[in-house]
Amino acid sequence: MTDPRPRLMIAAALTAAALVTGCQSVSGAAPLSLNSLSEIADGLPEEGAKTCPLPYDMTEAAKTAGLDAQAGPGPVQDDDTPVATAEGGKRAKAGEPLALNPGALVSCTFHIGQEDVQVHTVASRERHAIYPLAPVVSSLASVSAADAISYVEKAGAAEPGAVVVADSGNVGAVRLKLDGAGDASLLVGAGQEGTTSLNRKQISDLTEALAEQVQ
Repeated sequence: MTDPRPRLMIAAALTAAALVTGCQSVSGAAPLSLNSLSEIADGLPEEGAKTCPLPYDMTEAAKTAGLDAQAGPGPVQDDDTPVATAEGGKRAKAGEPLALNPGALVSCTFHIGQEDVQVHTVASRERHAIYPLAPVVSSLASVSAADAISYVEKAGAAEPGAVVVADSGNVGAVRLKLDGAGDASLLVGAGQEGTTSLNRKQISDLTEALAEQVQ
């Protein structure tokens, strides 16, 4: 019989997203682990932060992906929106995805040219860490909950290091190698489906470049 827990976890993530609005570098950094990401998430203020606490260098990643537009931290329109937010860790409440499968999520916003780029890093004790990001995929790719679930299931089943690009072309995900036990994924989304200036290969190369910076 198929284990119903993964889809229950995704359903819980989609439900939480409908109820709560929010959430939305450097070589030589310590290896990424479940504990280190949880500590980083716990250290972020509830209201978010103005800088990303993870060692992402969007300028270098954009160059690696063959993008010559100006890139850097924060959104294109600099306003009062937090650049970094966190979920899970000590914030996780009973029934939430990152409580059912204990872990943490750190989300950061960058820009490339006129595109806002969301970078979500999630880790959990068991497979599949990416499942709580189904609502993010649904929003970025402008797809149904069912299609978002199908995508995160595919990305969560991929081998570490294999980038999976959504049919929309503006979302890429890759499983990360953790230092120690656990499972982790990186999800990158640029603009919105049908409006982003980045093509599928650029999204894939950008996701791969960012993954190399954090593990």
